[in-house]
Amino acid sequence: MTTVTLLLMEKKANKNGEQPLYIRIIKKRKPKYISLGIRVHPNQWNQEKLRVKSSYPHAGKTNAWIAKKVAEAEEIAITLETKNQNVTGKKVKDAIKGKEVVSIICYMENYMSDLKATGKIGTYDKYNATLLKLKRYLGNRDLTFLDFDLQFLKAFERYLRDELGNVTNTIHGNLKIFRKLFNDAVREEIIEFKDNPFTKYRLKWQKTKTEFLTEEELSAIENLALTKGTVMYHHRNMYVFAAYAGGIRISDLLQLKWQNFDGSNVHVYTQKTNDAVSIKLPTKALSIIEEYAQTQLDRQPHHFIFPLLKQKRDYSDPLVLFRAISSNTAYANKNLKKIAEKVGLSKAMHFHTSRHTWAVRALQKGMRIEHVSKLMTHASIKTTQLYAKVVNSELDSAMNVFK
Repeated sequence: MTTVTLLLMEKKANKNGEQPLYIRIIKKRKPKYISLGIRVHPNQWNQEKLRVKSSYPHAGKTNAWIAKKVAEAEEIAITLETKNQNVTGKKVKDAIKGKEVVSIICYMENYMSDLKATGKIGTYDKYNATLLKLKRYLGNRDLTFLDFDLQFLKAFERYLRDELGNVTNTIHGNLKIFRKLFNDAVREEIIEFKDNPFTKYRLKWQKTKTEFLTEEELSAIENLALTKGTVMYHHRNMYVFAAYAGGIRISDLLQLKWQNFDGSNVHVYTQKTNDAVSIKLPTKALSIIEEYAQTQLDRQPHHFIFPLLKQKRDYSDPLVLFRAISSNTAYANKNLKKIAEKVGLSKAMHFHTSRHTWAVRALQKGMRIEHVSKLMTHASIKTTQLYAKVVNSELDSAMNVFK
């Protein structure tokens, strides 16, 4: 239960001995104070009745005003406790001062609705998975932005790590979502900057190895004998195509249509970054395109080059498209692991390594880093610099021959 009372703050007395009058809110033995903006000399204060004495100027009006403020505070405290089991003195104080007490769960759900409405299904799924973890942690409780303080943040991080067994980078991804929500809430003036716990907390990140294929390893996959027309055959061809053609993401390759190919370039509108890029195809990538042209003599401009998505299915619904791409990506990654085993590769194979492979090979062959960044549609060249570090590391290793 929350206790609301009045208190003269003796330690803040002015030179005349007048002390400021505060409302004191006590919840779970933790006091919070709200100044009423008036000063009273102890001789003019009735501590038993908690009101000013008749000697105080306009005593009647002042006492009526004080009683009104206390009643408002008590009503707000009762209302909050009725709605929420996790009431704090700070939350009551903020509500009394007129600050809007916003549920971070409701705020997050509204943001997620916007994500779904704009077709950002992948991002929506990430937010939803994170929200489910938060709800599991809270049980039936709600959570406001003000409840989500530094102490809560650290406790939630421990829960993700110790109870759910999430690794460092998964936790980073989850908490990064809440950091964005807090930054948005500050910009929208829902909370103050000082109420953002992420200003006092550094997200942890563990460096991971950027896996890519050497020329010999890529050649082994290119030359692996596979039955033509099988799904594994198509997955291999897509992987090799991406490794030569700018590291195109699988989500974009699956949607690549004949109308996107002009005989020398593929024109890609990337699903992830909404960027348009034209990629001039090298000989190897062109030969793969030509093979599919020969097997699709009845092709139409709107047909997919790689025949994995269903030609006659309507993918105008972002959710339908996302589910189709997700299932195809999972299948491709499963087949790539099998392909790696067939050629004796011990590396962790997944489709994204084709992107890494292209970037590293491009830098090794002397392509300027800003061109690599543009072709990969990176938002920042800092992302591309990760591949430059890989190349530099390879060069350092090469110098070991001079030991």
